[in-house]
Amino acid sequence: MKEDLASYAINPITSRGRFVPEEESKGRTNFQRDRDRIIHSSAFRKLMHKTQVFLSHEGDLFRTRLTHSIEVAQIARVISRRLNLNEDLTEALCLAHDLGHTPFGHAGQHALNRCLRKLDSKSCGFEHNIQSLRIVDKLECKYFNFDGLNLCFETREGILKHCSKLAAKKLGDVAERFLCGGFPTLEAQLVNIADEIAYNHHDLDDGLRSGLLDFEEVVELEAVKSNFLKVERAYPYESTSFEAGEYQSRRQSEVIRRMINVQIEDLVTNTKKKIVESAVSTVDEVRNYEKLLVGFSDEMQNFVKELKFFLHEKLYKHTVVMGMTSAAEIIIADLFKVLLDKSVEQNGEPCLRSTADSIAAMTDRTAALTHLRYFPNKVIWPREVYFT
Repeated sequence: MKEDLASYAINPITSRGRFVPEEESKGRTNFQRDRDRIIHSSAFRKLMHKTQVFLSHEGDLFRTRLTHSIEVAQIARVISRRLNLNEDLTEALCLAHDLGHTPFGHAGQHALNRCLRKLDSKSCGFEHNIQSLRIVDKLECKYFNFDGLNLCFETREGILKHCSKLAAKKLGDVAERFLCGGFPTLEAQLVNIADEIAYNHHDLDDGLRSGLLDFEEVVELEAVKSNFLKVERAYPYESTSFEAGEYQSRRQSEVIRRMINVQIEDLVTNTKKKIVESAVSTVDEVRNYEKLLVGFSDEMQNFVKELKFFLHEKLYKHTVVMGMTSAAEIIIADLFKVLLDKSVEQNGEPCLRSTADSIAAMTDRTAALTHLRYFPNKVIWPREVYFT
């Protein structure tokens, strides 16, 4: 543990502990142990073959859920260290935050959510944050003494980014803040922002690499413009020995890297300022403070909103992306119908939750192959996408 850990950071020594008591690890803190269990989980490995924005067949260099989680962890660790927060807990939360994602990204989640709610109006539906908690609490089966990974309370609590009151009532004290008010730890707050920084910029990078986004249009964004001009001044094309294509590629990477750095600096500066102004000195004071303490300045927040809107309109709603999204939703809906019929509880009724668990656990490729097996004559996308 860092000697200079802030008083308002989570201390592993005072953790609220695990469901099932265990001997302390001789060489690791509680949160280092949590991180390691997450890394060695089957759900974490499956993220390698789950979609971020672009399906795996569309290019080897596009982000997956796994590479995204690693990139979030890199960003968050840097910030956590500078804020004197618990870097081990921060890393564990980053690596666990997408464990519950379905195949085919958000399209799969939305489709599975609709399937559950259609058959059960009282259902909490499907939400990947809650599924992530379900995985670490129950679905990973690697130990004789317990189901799940038996993670510390603070790790489990931090995984829950969103949670409805209906779902919170079923989850116990780990979801208490969604019923009684209050905020998560600073480490959890930080992970939420680091996730946003990572996916905004890396989706931008993937969108440009795919050719779906036009760089000339991108550089008109306020969040991009100043960084682009700095790169142009520092590395004019005429002063380099690169061919036009390689120059443009390097310039794009340089601009996006600077954008990330600027946001990190703004986040660190503004968060330190908020912490000083709030006068919080303990974790409980952080939880009970009137608002979130980790965040951007107003100016940077406007830049973030502009970039997110641009990505939503130009990338996520692009006809190519939407075409794959529609195909993915059909696959999930079809699989749900088939697997639900094969899933029977002790009372003889179909089991909605186990069906959702089975589908959510699939990778993109497994979902596509399973769909092909049950629907051999139903062409969703070119078969060579997954089967060559």
